[in-house]
Amino acid sequence: MAGKRPKQFLELGGTPIVFHTLKPFEQCDSIHEVIVVLPAEESAGFLSLAGRAGLRKLARVVSGGETRAESVARGLSAVRGATAEIIAVHDGVRPFVTPGEINGVVEAAKSTGAAVLVAPMTDTIKEVKDGYIVSTLDRTSLRRSLTPQCFRYDILRRAYEGIDLHDPALTDDSFLVEQLGIKVALVEGSPRNIKITNAEDLHIAEALLKLSQ
Repeated sequence: MAGKRPKQFLELGGTPIVFHTLKPFEQCDSIHEVIVVLPAEESAGFLSLAGRAGLRKLARVVSGGETRAESVARGLSAVRGATAEIIAVHDGVRPFVTPGEINGVVEAAKSTGAAVLVAPMTDTIKEVKDGYIVSTLDRTSLRRSLTPQCFRYDILRRAYEGIDLHDPALTDDSFLVEQLGIKVALVEGSPRNIKITNAEDLHIAEALLKLSQ
């Protein structure tokens, strides 16, 4: 976003994005506690805001790492393994996930061990190399990977063992689980579950928020 603050603290409808994101998890019966992973310098301020926001399921706040994988690993290390069943990993800048979608992925993971929320591809997808189109892919067999991605605790712990947490290519937890030879179930989600990555996305999010009110 080329701003000074992390994206999840930019305001959406007058409220930091991260609180919009946490709301459906508060409303979802399948989620019993939430661990929030944040840049270390944002932790104290977040706790103050969280108290006023009434986040009942917030269990702890953990300082994140330099990469997504390192941040997920740190959050995972804060989980109480003796009581954990399903871990749902979600992007802090995906505020439009619904309680129903979260519940659907959690339930699928309970049955299969691993499940991911996805959305269909609507554009024609080209494979390219050296500045030229190599082939046109069949989009009916392709899906966009969304979050939450849900896994049995023991599976996700195994997936994170021995990996290079600083590898910038590790942007998806499902990929790590797939490397274990475990099949990951799909749960179809809504294209509205956007990830706010750039300034244009924030404008789209403002429009979506108005439509949902």
